[in-house]
Amino acid sequence: MIDLKFLRENPEVVKQNIKNKFQDHKLPLVDEVIELDAKARAVQQEADDLRASRNKLSKQIGQLMGQGKKDEAEAVKAQVNANAARLAELEEQEKELQEKVTKIMMTIPNIIDPSVPIGKDDTISTKLPASSNCSMRLPAAFSVAMLPII
Repeated sequence: MIDLKFLRENPEVVKQNIKNKFQDHKLPLVDEVIELDAKARAVQQEADDLRASRNKLSKQIGQLMGQGKKDEAEAVKAQVNANAARLAELEEQEKELQEKVTKIMMTIPNIIDPSVPIGKDDTISTKLPASSNCSMRLPAAFSVAMLPII
């Protein structure tokens, strides 16, 4: 699976790779992932802000209770509870968006090595010259039965 940060920073490279693999029907997935990722990041930021607010208000509640200001502390508690409901909603939304992004990312093909020739099938492949020497020679007695031993 391609790194999401790489896809975000290099969408044109990923799109060209998809074209090189002759999978043009997957081109819109790149933009869709970028859009969903932006939404997920915005939701995550809002959730993080609510968590920070909750922590700050919780400290404030402790201080108010220590000072004996129960009425004010109860008002702050109500605000924390209201934020908790929104936070739960955001966490669920964030989870759904991340699942969608992951599902789409699994369908986007990996970047092919630059040394791989571009073609629809292996008839375009490059062949090693006949004079190339293979440095690994197997003994004549070698058999498939020996594979587990090696």
